[in-house]
Amino acid sequence: MAGHGARGRSGGRPTLEEVAARAGVGRGTVSRVINGSPRVSDATRAAVEAAVAELGYVPNTAARALAANRTDAIALVVPEPETRFFAEPYFSDMLRGVGAELSDTEMQLLLIFAGSDRERQRLAQYLAAHRVDGVLLVSVHADDPLPDLLSQLEIPAVISGRRSADETLPSVDSDNYGGGRLAVEHLVARGRRRIAHLAGRLDVFGAQRRVDGYREGLRAAGHPVDDGLIAAGDFTEEGGRRAMTELLARCPDLDAVFAGSDVMAAGARQVLREAGRRIPDDVALVGYDDSAIARHMDPPLTSVRQPIEEMGRAMIDLLLGEIADRRPAVSRELEKRQVVLPTELVARASS
Repeated sequence: MAGHGARGRSGGRPTLEEVAARAGVGRGTVSRVINGSPRVSDATRAAVEAAVAELGYVPNTAARALAANRTDAIALVVPEPETRFFAEPYFSDMLRGVGAELSDTEMQLLLIFAGSDRERQRLAQYLAAHRVDGVLLVSVHADDPLPDLLSQLEIPAVISGRRSADETLPSVDSDNYGGGRLAVEHLVARGRRRIAHLAGRLDVFGAQRRVDGYREGLRAAGHPVDDGLIAAGDFTEEGGRRAMTELLARCPDLDAVFAGSDVMAAGARQVLREAGRRIPDDVALVGYDDSAIARHMDPPLTSVRQPIEEMGRAMIDLLLGEIADRRPAVSRELEKRQVVLPTELVARASS
């Protein structure tokens, strides 16, 4: 049989990932071609079909059986209160990217909040019934049990932002370490010497990496690393206010602030102004995300841009590949995919 004769790079039968590499497209695109989506160009379809023929790719029988019972639904799970989801541009930008990429498929998107214990229990029951084909997880903390639950249920999943350096789920992240360094390098180049950092929640790996990048940026510039200049917040405006108040009391001579999000920077700006500090004359201010908040702040906020919409698109591409290529769990454990997208600094009047 053809399936027995075909061999991939590993010596086993070809995988969807190998088809994607041969065709020069993403896994999600291969999935759309295989599933007959009309929203694929003729040239792309031809390239994928040629790669399928050359490699002898055949979806496994388990995937074929599952296809007959697919829900054609994907859940975007947010383990945060609804109030935070609607208050922070990060989530709307992520949702925009996810929706744009998913529009090329027949899949429906379900938005599920799981910020309370009751919501989590209800979600666990919902997922155990296999009512979705896959799950996107955003804003996951280090001790969140949801990723492990998804692994146990063998539900394809992609996580936005790794929980640790040893993340086991496929993930899409931005270069938080590099972003932290960029912020400090910019402030040092502006002649600032007492650079403080308003960190996000430190049980979030991305926030930890921004702190690491901040510290390395100071070291590389020959500046001392003073942990007294770091205050942890929670990515919210109120968290930014509290952390900025704490830092001003502890380090009144600070002349620059790197905030872990634009929302926190907005809270910091309010405290600085109430304290009579001019931005950027007395204190330069840099945020993170490059959201609409940064562009509309007065003065406009310098910010580290992470490509949030692109992250959403990449998550869908990875997840569609996971859904289409349902191999045994052991096989998937050996092929976890980790995507890290670059960050860049967008300079404005606040620094």
